[in-house]
Amino acid sequence: MATKNTLLLIIFFIGISKMGISQNDTVALNEVLISTNRISLPSFKTSRTITLINADEIKNSTATTVTEILQQVTGIDVRRRGVDGTQSDLYIRGGNFDQTLLLIDGIKMDDAQTGHHTMNAILSLSNIDRIEVIKGPAARVFGQNAFSGAINIVTKKIIKDELRADIAYGSYQNIKGTIGFAEAFDHGGIQIHVEKQKSDGYRFNTDFDNTSLFLKTNLKDYKFLATFNEHKFGANGFYASPDFIDQYEETQTSVLALSTVYNLKNLEIKPRVYWRRNQDMYLFLRHDPAFFRNFHISNKLAIEANMVLSSRLGKTGFGLDYNKIFLVSSNLGYHYRDMVTAFLEHRFELGERLDITPGVVVSYYSDFETKAFPGIDIGFAASDKIKLYGNIGYTYRVPTFTDLYYVGPTTLGNPDLKPESALAEEIGFKYTSSKLQFNLALFNRDSDDLIDWTKDNESDKWETRNFSHVNTKGFETSLNYNFKIGKNGQRFQLGYNYIHDEIKDVDVAFTRYSLNSIKHQFTSSIHSKFSAFLDQSMSFRFVERTNGESYTIVDAKLKAIFNKLELSIHANNIFNTDYTETNVVPMPKGNFMFGLSYTIY
Repeated sequence: MATKNTLLLIIFFIGISKMGISQNDTVALNEVLISTNRISLPSFKTSRTITLINADEIKNSTATTVTEILQQVTGIDVRRRGVDGTQSDLYIRGGNFDQTLLLIDGIKMDDAQTGHHTMNAILSLSNIDRIEVIKGPAARVFGQNAFSGAINIVTKKIIKDELRADIAYGSYQNIKGTIGFAEAFDHGGIQIHVEKQKSDGYRFNTDFDNTSLFLKTNLKDYKFLATFNEHKFGANGFYASPDFIDQYEETQTSVLALSTVYNLKNLEIKPRVYWRRNQDMYLFLRHDPAFFRNFHISNKLAIEANMVLSSRLGKTGFGLDYNKIFLVSSNLGYHYRDMVTAFLEHRFELGERLDITPGVVVSYYSDFETKAFPGIDIGFAASDKIKLYGNIGYTYRVPTFTDLYYVGPTTLGNPDLKPESALAEEIGFKYTSSKLQFNLALFNRDSDDLIDWTKDNESDKWETRNFSHVNTKGFETSLNYNFKIGKNGQRFQLGYNYIHDEIKDVDVAFTRYSLNSIKHQFTSSIHSKFSAFLDQSMSFRFVERTNGESYTIVDAKLKAIFNKLELSIHANNIFNTDYTETNVVPMPKGNFMFGLSYTIY
């Protein structure tokens, strides 16, 4: 029924858009380049399912954090533990949190200790220019952690001087203050952002204290990025049984990156060097550290060079990156991993309509076998608005150190794990005009040796194992419609995603993460503006998981702007829905946050 209703709504709004677009309207085929590390293309020209969220859409959404923005994207499952993304895991198309790659300006945020730390370095929304979501096998473009997809957060360019202060207060004594400064000068600029947020928590032992620092500077063709994020939070039932309510965690994540661009005739060279450090301290009993304490420090040093050669035969993208990973842990011990990844792809454009992009990535691991992942993208532009596309590729992920070596009161790693791999296929259709963007995609993924935490009896410890074979298939569709009432712009969005997981040749009684995908996901949002100073937004999402659990969440925002002063109120879960997103951790009922922002100059 949900699928039928969604398709009827899509047909209805396509009809509206046809009536609203005249033959003389200018068609904007989204000229923003998708910032892959090799061949960058406008969104319409790519032969993949890509969702692009720009700064205006972020600003006009009901979200206050990146996690809330991503939850409104069809095909993405963000499972939070607490408010404001205190601890969040990121999933795309049924893949788990270890199989989804997050990037900031192309810098990979994966953590060899565990994918639970992927979101630790997340940015404030005010620092983001756009978010690029690439669904399906992205290992050929980004490497082994992009098993089911990748998300690239692109930070804002420094184009003008600005000094802005924000303060917000809401439910659960949630208070947040930020200050942002930017200065543009000849051939460069600097941007600094500082944010502090604290809350007493919405239930016992869910308080948090977060600090984030962001620095970006450009000098001619050189770019430097530095971020620091510290999270201190009560972790009531976050990782163990819900009966264990006294857990506590502190994380610190730092990133330093330097990049530049060289242009030599037909060759573009983009070198980058970066360092990512993550520190994690976990207590099983918050007020008795001696009972059980884990302390981990992971470091990743990376150097890469990505190149694009333009010739009569098309564009050739190739690159090489080297990662040196270290882990020092009170529980996992000392481990290191060397990774060398080489990329090669070429885009053939046959006439004005057909494009074919074959490619391969080869990855060397010091503790696992060297692997190659070939793939190919094919697209056909039926017109300047309509495109058909398909892609197929192999993807791969090596186990994290937690998968391999963790020992805890309720969990046990497995040093004999094998890497997981998959063959993924996708076919899709997209329609793009100045007012309407519509996408439909069907996908299939056959995974071998899938890794998950499992157990045979409810009283057993969770232990990592390789499944024999898992098939994931489904489809997704999304629609964005932009129109005007008078001089004021309005935006409407619809999305539906269906996923079916099937375990083959394996008898497993309990799994923790992988096989509780979103079976049905319906998202909708609307942003409306009827006056020069007042606008409002509302978002809706329905989720039904593989285990039968379902919930509906509605959020809203009202914003008023008076010259340099901006007032806002955010209302989350306004109908007080009882629900959990992961590990039987109850999410808060209706809550509010009032905000005030002032742009000094």
